[in-house]
Amino acid sequence: MSDRLPAKLEVAALIRRTESEGGFASVLHRGDPDRGAISLLITQRGRAAALLERRMAADFTYRWSNVMDGGAISLLSADWVETKSHIDPDCWLVELDIADAERFIAETTALG
Repeated sequence: MSDRLPAKLEVAALIRRTESEGGFASVLHRGDPDRGAISLLITQRGRAAALLERRMAADFTYRWSNVMDGGAISLLSADWVETKSHIDPDCWLVELDIADAERFIAETTALG
């Protein structure tokens, strides 16, 4: 049995954490409730700050990784959600608009 929470529960916890800190969260694509991969588009006042994805590390544990910085995210086309969800229909795409995005990113990637 896996120690990993179901994706639906993990997304709900991330949304709740964001909203408790005065931020805004939106599910851009709802994936498989149990096993879907999760990508987090982190924004601050509507401007992209980072794209976090859960990746398997060398020790076979999953950790949040910053896979794209804000500048590169700004270059993404408007159909990013459609493209990503077409490639992996089970994935979750969540936008979190957070007042202190850098702190949130550092804390989240440190948690693993």
